[in-house]
Amino acid sequence: METFPLAPHRTVVTALTAALLGATLLAGCTVATASDTGAETACAAPGRWYDGAGQPVDQNAVLSRAASAPAVLLGERHDSAEQHRWQLQTLAALHAVNPNLAVGLEMMPRSRQPVLDRWVAGAMDEAAFLKESGWTEVWGFDAAFYLPVLHFARMHRLPLVALNVNRALVSRTAKEGWDAIPADAREGVGDPAPLPAAYIGELAEVMSHHGAAVDRGSPRFQRFTQAQALWDRAMAESIATAHRRTGRTVVALAGSGHLRYGHGIPHQLAALGIGGTQVLLPWETGQDCAELTGQGPRVADAVFGIAPDARSPAETPPRPRLGVNLEPADGAVRVAAVQDGSIAARAGVKPGDRITAAAGRPVTSPADLTALVQRQTPGTWLPITVQRGGKTQQIIAKFPAP
Repeated sequence: METFPLAPHRTVVTALTAALLGATLLAGCTVATASDTGAETACAAPGRWYDGAGQPVDQNAVLSRAASAPAVLLGERHDSAEQHRWQLQTLAALHAVNPNLAVGLEMMPRSRQPVLDRWVAGAMDEAAFLKESGWTEVWGFDAAFYLPVLHFARMHRLPLVALNVNRALVSRTAKEGWDAIPADAREGVGDPAPLPAAYIGELAEVMSHHGAAVDRGSPRFQRFTQAQALWDRAMAESIATAHRRTGRTVVALAGSGHLRYGHGIPHQLAALGIGGTQVLLPWETGQDCAELTGQGPRVADAVFGIAPDARSPAETPPRPRLGVNLEPADGAVRVAAVQDGSIAARAGVKPGDRITAAAGRPVTSPADLTALVQRQTPGTWLPITVQRGGKTQQIIAKFPAP
């Protein structure tokens, strides 16, 4: 689950981009974007709302318009505490205008919907929720970022809606293509609407910045875009279904890359006949003003200026990185690539290795290994069981001390 720079000063945030590219085990979400000089800019001063053209707008007007929409999409950078605080405050403000809300979560696949229902009903505590939802395995980002919203929903008995599909379906689509997925394996997701050309261009840049050569006509890139379309379509369908079934305004929390410029989820919602969706984004001091005030499509319906996190990305301890690309492999994971100079490379992990266990625990999916790697502390060792050339061997990954 990562953030990949889309252009020098733009960031697309997609929780499954890593899975689409082979479940790269690097960091989680990483840096926010900044201006050319690194100096703070004032196109969206903290504490104020702006329209999609960067002009100040009255808060009541933003909230009134959003609260009457069928869906309100609140963007985020997954590892930003300040952006999650903004989401909670915006959700509370919308609730004050329209208490008939539901809250959609990119973080949860549809298979976890019963757990969300029991949480809202007050039938379980935090520890039970995190365990039964499989939070670490299905999402991975610190639950502390999201628990305030989850508690708000439970306090007001707002339905929580699992927007996602299981990660394995997205990975399979990226590997085989959407047309190759049997109907009974699609988790009820319909055919995505064709992607806008601009969105395809963004996805090509995502792939190129990840270090992969991009041929837009190649089957690999086509599968990559199909997997992204599946992800957006699944979330849009869940939002549309929840709105139509309950009549509630669905306030969805999702990575900003799924929302910007009306691509991703908004585009798929429109194809499903859900118009009037409102996209609201946090806008950190220092983000490139040209995206907000320039000519061309609007990045969002409104943005809210926020200060950067108290700890800059450079000051935040990095999440452990193994440095491999993974893909599912019949109850284990196969190493598709190893980054030069990475912990995995130094440990002797090689492309083609089939990883079956780590730290004595079975590894049946890329998410299993991601969770184990991210629990490692500096200065510790992680034993990894691999199958290579028909033989099983132990490899020790050493995480250096700070």
